[in-house]
Amino acid sequence: MSKITFLGAGSTVFAKNILGDVMLTPALQGFELALFDIDHERLNDSYQMLENLKQTTGSTCRVKAYTDRKEALRGAKYVINAIQVGGYDPCTITDFEVPKRYGLRQTIGDTVGIGGIFRNLRTIPVMLDFARDIQEVCPDALFLNYTNPMAVLTNVMITHGGVKTVGLCHSVQICVPFLFRDLGMDPEGVQAKIAGINHMAWLLEVTKDGVDLYPEIKRRAAEKQKQPHHDMVRYEIMFKFGYYVTESSEHNAEYHPYFIKRSYPELIEKLNIPLDEYPRRCVAQIEGWKKMRDDLVNNKQLTHERTNEYASYIMEAIETNVPFRIAGNVMNTGLITNLPSNACVEVPCLVDRNGIQPTYVGALPPQLAALNMTNINTQLLTIEAAITGKKEHIYHAAMLDPHTASELSLDDIVSLCDDMIEAHGDWLPKFT
Repeated sequence: MSKITFLGAGSTVFAKNILGDVMLTPALQGFELALFDIDHERLNDSYQMLENLKQTTGSTCRVKAYTDRKEALRGAKYVINAIQVGGYDPCTITDFEVPKRYGLRQTIGDTVGIGGIFRNLRTIPVMLDFARDIQEVCPDALFLNYTNPMAVLTNVMITHGGVKTVGLCHSVQICVPFLFRDLGMDPEGVQAKIAGINHMAWLLEVTKDGVDLYPEIKRRAAEKQKQPHHDMVRYEIMFKFGYYVTESSEHNAEYHPYFIKRSYPELIEKLNIPLDEYPRRCVAQIEGWKKMRDDLVNNKQLTHERTNEYASYIMEAIETNVPFRIAGNVMNTGLITNLPSNACVEVPCLVDRNGIQPTYVGALPPQLAALNMTNINTQLLTIEAAITGKKEHIYHAAMLDPHTASELSLDDIVSLCDDMIEAHGDWLPKFT
């Protein structure tokens, strides 16, 4: 029996989306759905939920929960990763509260910035443990990574873990539909070309019947920008740099040095930037789960409709050899010519029986490549810190982070990193 292993299966809602999709995919019937999580209570919740779903969908997949990770992985053809190391309490709280002592404020803190750097440093050792297990018990498996920080973790799994990996994020899928909805435009029949890095990929071309839609997008966006709305940072980036970016305004507010500034506090209100957004979401999610649990776990009539998450479509394309197109995070093997080859990039990929096949993009407009490089610099130095175990590279990563560097002195950045290392305690490996 072929096996799909889900690491972090205690993410019950996400497990429902991904594995519920699998149960509704004819080509994936008969697979074992192997669940693993270090939280055994949440693992059991997901098992019960999927057993209910199996009955209502009539799926022939077999659901099995494991408390031994290596056994969960043994013989897997596909591995789905959705872990969060350290959770909201204590690690996300640390990521936000310690920088605040230095006047450094964040919105999401899960990609770059000081929060993203430390989220990487506590996650990379766990991912490399996964890689060692995969090399031993399922060396040919395809690793579908959903865990942030996407670019760094995908890079690490490929470059240092030796695992066949693609990083998956839905920001590219929803970019054009959400932009067009917000501007009152019809996305039907629109062609789009998107490439860059995760959370900072660019809508390079957007046309309909050969007509460039950017002039109309910018005209409507300029009108919309006269009143407060949820996407003001992205519009501001588009006006100044020429192109719309895939990830949300709350994310992009902290990827650049321009928006969250103590010296210009009026920008927070002017551009409607939600500081501390991720901790708020975490608290709401924890509260929401208490109310949602019965509906998911104890609901014998639980139903599911296939989502737009890529995982089931990737596995279906490989199993059936019917091609499917995704936006995938992969190593830059000459795909984007003005970004470095040791960076992870987000580009269109074709999927069929041959696996994930990234497509050539060429050179990005130089200003967009330059913006990507500001984040790639921090990503690569974070990897250097994790792999070498040298504390100096943590400092370097933070010193080169656009938002951190725009707010703090070099000495304060070093001091902040030291405080973050101390506050994380055993969640981090030892650095020299």
